[in-house]
Parts: sequence; structure tokens; C-alpha cells
Amino acid sequence: MSSADMLLPNEPHLNEWQPITLTLVEYPKGDLVGKLLAWISLAPLGIGAGFVALILFRRDLHTIVFFVGTLVNECLNILLKHWIKEPRPMSRAQIWTEYGMPSSHSQFMCFFATYVLLFIFIRLHHINNSNSARFERLVRLLVLAICWAAAFLVCFGRIYLLYHTLSQVLVGALVGTVMGALWFLLTHFVLTPYFPMVVLWRVSELFLLRDTTLIPNILWFEYTVTRHEARARSRKLVSMKSQ
Repeated sequence: MSSADMLLPNEPHLNEWQPITLTLVEYPKGDLVGKLLAWISLAPLGIGAGFVALILFRRDLHTIVFFVGTLVNECLNILLKHWIKEPRPMSRAQIWTEYGMPSSHSQFMCFFATYVLLFIFIRLHHINNSNSARFERLVRLLVLAICWAAAFLVCFGRIYLLYHTLSQVLVGALVGTVMGALWFLLTHFVLTPYFPMVVLWRVSELFLLRDTTLIPNILWFEYTVTRHEARARSRKLVSMKSQ
């Protein structure tokens, strides 16, 4: 018996390898547009990683609820796919699920873009410094443009790469848009009023959860607080050395 036979047993369950198809995106060989769209279609994974990083380092309740909404949206997509059971336009051996209606990528991206749209126009309406009002509006418009451009490119890419039909992408986009709007309204009008009470729970203090709802510009707030604290500690250190 050769060494190769010893390393690779003949049992089928030992010889079969299963890829992680969640990150596997195929595109026509030599097609640069297809390759670009394949990379862009990984945007939901990047957004999900961003959510995890924000939750770990910021512990903000609104971010946590936003992330939970994306999970609920994904669960709804799985239920719809297994209820409708419409096949994809092209059969692939290595794929996460054989059903394509509705498109989970388009549903996720439209959920995210719709939520961000409502968050900016409804939640972010306070401006502390009038001198920076124009700059902040430009930043918000830029964020919206990036979100919706990414959503469009992901949706277009799923059709271009033959992972979904036009109808599957359109239904996914519609479901994601409706879910994004409903989840934002639920969060803003129903859940947010309870955030001040939730942060007082013992488990919230244990995990350092916080509520930044009443802070209009969290970046400016954290910047000024950090700068003030650093200066105070610096003056204290100088005073201690001079004694």
C-alpha cells in the first residue's frame, strides 16, 4: 500500500470536502466586470463584520437593535425561500441554498440602506455647531449615496452573475425596503423610549451597554470629552511632578 493510500482512506465520508459556500462567489473567467461585481457582492459580510466590531467596542443599544434587525430580516428571507421554493436561474454544485426567491443579498442591502436613510433624516436632525452644518449635510448625503450605490451594485451583480433572476432581486429589494422601514419605526418609536431604563439593568452594567439616543453628534461628543479628560489628566500629572 502506498503512502497516498494511507493518507487518503477510501471511505466516501472521509474523501468528500465541503467548502464554506457563504463566501464563495463565482464569476466568468476573464470577466473583469464580473470579478468586480463578485467582490462587491461580499458587502453584506463586510457590513456584518462592521456591526460586530461596533457592538464589541461601542456597546450602544441602538447599534445592537439595528444588528438584531438584520438577523430578523435574514431569518425572514430563509423562510420565504423555503416557502416559495423557486430555483435559481443557473444550477451550481457549490451553493448555500438552491432556492433563489427572494434574493438574500438584495434584501439585506435594501434593508440596510433604507434603515440608514430613515436614521439620517429622522434621527440625526440635531446639529450642535452651525458652522459645520453644511459639512455634516454633505457627509450624510455621501453616506446615503454610498449605501444606495452599494445596494444597486449588489442587486445588479446577483443578476449579472446568474445567481438570481430579475424578479428574485426585485422581490428581495422590496421585502428588504419594507422590513428596513418597519424595523426603524419599531426601534425609533417603540424600543428607544425604553433604552434609558435598559441601561440601568444589572446585566447592562455588566456588559457596559450604553444609550446615546439623546446625544445628537456622538463623534463630536466623544472627541470633546476625550480631549477634556486628556487635558485634565495632563494638568494633574504636571501638578504632581512639580510638588
